[in-house]
Amino acid sequence: MTQAHQRLATLALAFAAAIAASPAFAQAAAPKIDGADTAWMIGATGLVLMMTIPGLALFYAGMVRKKNVLATMAQSLAAVFLVSIVWAVIGYSLAFTGEGAVIGTLDRIFLNGMTMESISPLAKTIPESLFMIYQMTFAVITVALVAGSVADRMRFSAYLWFCVLWLLIVYVPIAHWVWGGGFLGVYGTIDFAGGLVVHVNAGIAGVVAAYVIGARRGYGHDNLAPFDLSLAVIGTGLLWVGWFGFNGGSALGANGRAAMAIVSTHMAACAGAFTWMALEWWTRGKPSVLGMISGAIAGLGTITPASGFVMPMQAVLIGIVAGGMCFWACTWLKIKLGYDDSLDVFGVHGIGGFTGTVLVGVFAVGALSATPEMPGGIKGLLEGNPQQMVAQAYGLVVTILWSGIATFLILKLIGAMVPLRVRQEDEVMGLDVSQHGEALQ
Repeated sequence: MTQAHQRLATLALAFAAAIAASPAFAQAAAPKIDGADTAWMIGATGLVLMMTIPGLALFYAGMVRKKNVLATMAQSLAAVFLVSIVWAVIGYSLAFTGEGAVIGTLDRIFLNGMTMESISPLAKTIPESLFMIYQMTFAVITVALVAGSVADRMRFSAYLWFCVLWLLIVYVPIAHWVWGGGFLGVYGTIDFAGGLVVHVNAGIAGVVAAYVIGARRGYGHDNLAPFDLSLAVIGTGLLWVGWFGFNGGSALGANGRAAMAIVSTHMAACAGAFTWMALEWWTRGKPSVLGMISGAIAGLGTITPASGFVMPMQAVLIGIVAGGMCFWACTWLKIKLGYDDSLDVFGVHGIGGFTGTVLVGVFAVGALSATPEMPGGIKGLLEGNPQQMVAQAYGLVVTILWSGIATFLILKLIGAMVPLRVRQEDEVMGLDVSQHGEALQ
């Protein structure tokens, strides 16, 4: 290199250093709240909250007996107000602050230090307060989902204890491991909107709870038919629309990835509903409404971890697999294993989340997750990255083990303080009257 070239290189470096040190450059490079992203995420937060109340409340209430409708709705309602308070006090801080491999910090305990201008490093274009409450809605619905496995028989006081302890001991660590900078995310496990954190987690907890608490009185020989499937259909519609905020909002901005996630979400739901309907029609002679809505929820749960990583036609394929796998789990596996998962939380959400977590490792398209820091994005097996399958399997094993073992211990601890299950006469009377002193007329 000549002296002239050396002087030009030195001047260029000095000029670049001066620009980088200038206040204008620092302001431009710093995270900045974006109005469009903020508006979209406010809407997405409302959609996800709607998934629990009224969505899940109606979906679950329509599938229990009349004497347990209000009690089932009360569980969804309790999850909203109780989990929200605990999340704001300490859950958010432990899940989404700091860079610890296992758990976060107490930097945001009681939301300390959160201002209108503060921004989380995990969501750099929206206010931190919005990121906090968006993630709160995920925690709420995950806890509420578990209740479906033990509908008709769990004591309300025990359920309240479960909400608090399970949130802090099970949900918060797994959310941190996958989304908050913990060891699973660092290893490379991907979960766009909650295949592991929400669906596998809730499904495993649900089946463990079903085994610990035991089957409903009369299970297998009494008529336990749903009270009003029209409520469940309405709940399905609210869940379906709310899922656009669930998956589309997980892009954390108003952008093309959010739009693509919404399209994939809808297509997978349609494919799941169609597949379950076709299988039921073929095996039982008639397509039931319960089967169609179950297939839709199966498709929605299964596409969740993959929604921001796959193309819409791949989502259709994932929905077809979801309908088949969840139908098998709810009609064959459940009978073989002999558990009474009242509303098929494990069969639909657990198996669906498991299936989607595996399939995103197969179908992930690098272009959808490409960033300036990672131009190639995250690629799956079909794009030449078999390591992604290993990362997905690792995430599944960790989530299943932690959720299963911790849920079992939590239930045993609660059982030592208050009875987990209502008395036999209260179960016969119905939880609406025995737990809440109310009843539908």
